[in-house]
Amino acid sequence: MTAQPPAIGFAPNEDPFTVQHGGFYRRWLSMLDDIDELKAIVARIEATTEDKWVPLWHEAGKRYEDDGDRLAASGQHDKARTAFLKAKTFYSIGRFPSEITPVKAQISADCARAYRKASEHLDPPLEVVEVVCEGKAIRAHFRVPKSKGPVPAVLIMCGSDMFKEDRGWAGEMALAAGLASLVMDAPGTGENPFPWAPESVKAWVAAIDWMAARPEVDAGRIGAFGISRGGYSVMQLAGFYPEMVRAVVANAGHPFGYRMTTEEKQAVVDARNARATFAFGAPGGPQTFEPWSLDYEDEQFKRWALSEQGILDRITQPLLMINGKHDHLAPVGNIYFMLENGPVGGREARIYPDDGHCAFKHQKEWGPASFTWLNEKLSAPRR
Repeated sequence: MTAQPPAIGFAPNEDPFTVQHGGFYRRWLSMLDDIDELKAIVARIEATTEDKWVPLWHEAGKRYEDDGDRLAASGQHDKARTAFLKAKTFYSIGRFPSEITPVKAQISADCARAYRKASEHLDPPLEVVEVVCEGKAIRAHFRVPKSKGPVPAVLIMCGSDMFKEDRGWAGEMALAAGLASLVMDAPGTGENPFPWAPESVKAWVAAIDWMAARPEVDAGRIGAFGISRGGYSVMQLAGFYPEMVRAVVANAGHPFGYRMTTEEKQAVVDARNARATFAFGAPGGPQTFEPWSLDYEDEQFKRWALSEQGILDRITQPLLMINGKHDHLAPVGNIYFMLENGPVGGREARIYPDDGHCAFKHQKEWGPASFTWLNEKLSAPRR
């Protein structure tokens, strides 16, 4: 029987002082088995600036990392992995949203270290690799199932505030579905040196080419999977490199080309401005998130929308689109827009009516289903 999500409320927002489905901690809920422990730590938060925020999460992470070290030393590798993954998750919360200060960079290094420890005894192993694009190296994680011949593969694309260490579960699900996987940080985050800009899709292209060159991978059967900003990036990549990207799972993502009503647009602006009230850097430092406006949303649409980039008609491969109905950052109108455009057939969607951004409440359902779907589509003859 599938485990039920924790019995907590639902509120699509970015409030770090409450634990709710669709809220700030949606990113990590599925990675923690003790929500009461999470709530107890959240209850101790005095402020989100790094002097108050980082020590709380580092304390929790260090406790589990120390447990993992003791378990590993006694040869209990499975239990050690569980402890190290918990440590990684608490460190990940502490580094949110990214390495914006030296303090954040340090806990980010703690996060990466704990994840490496968790991955030491994996079978098949996790390989730390470098994808080179225009002379710049992008560190990524590669795994491939045991097989007598080349296998289909998936590029797992991260978002704006979740790094490759946070997407290890996706690599595990890909492996279980018989897929090789390359998990890579998004441009502008983690160990990806490219800036967050439309033209940085070239980094994702380089990742596809890197996988295609691996002898374990069937170069004619490569797909892509992305969540949140990664849900946008995977769709952009599909239009930019359709000859190599054969199937796509896009969870959330914005903007594709859907033109929001004024009311919808104002709701997105309000949500982003509410998020901007929380500062996660040094006390008295710069604002963590930039303020938003209707005009700025329009500017971003012109710069980023797939329809504005002229690649919409190139997205003809099978698509699976997923989201919660009450997404405050990437309205589900983006999914309807893609269903209203493109070829007849080949586009599928799952919208959860009781969830928000990325539908993390239902991750245990759509996660494995996504990679099973990818394997089916990648194994089918080319149309």
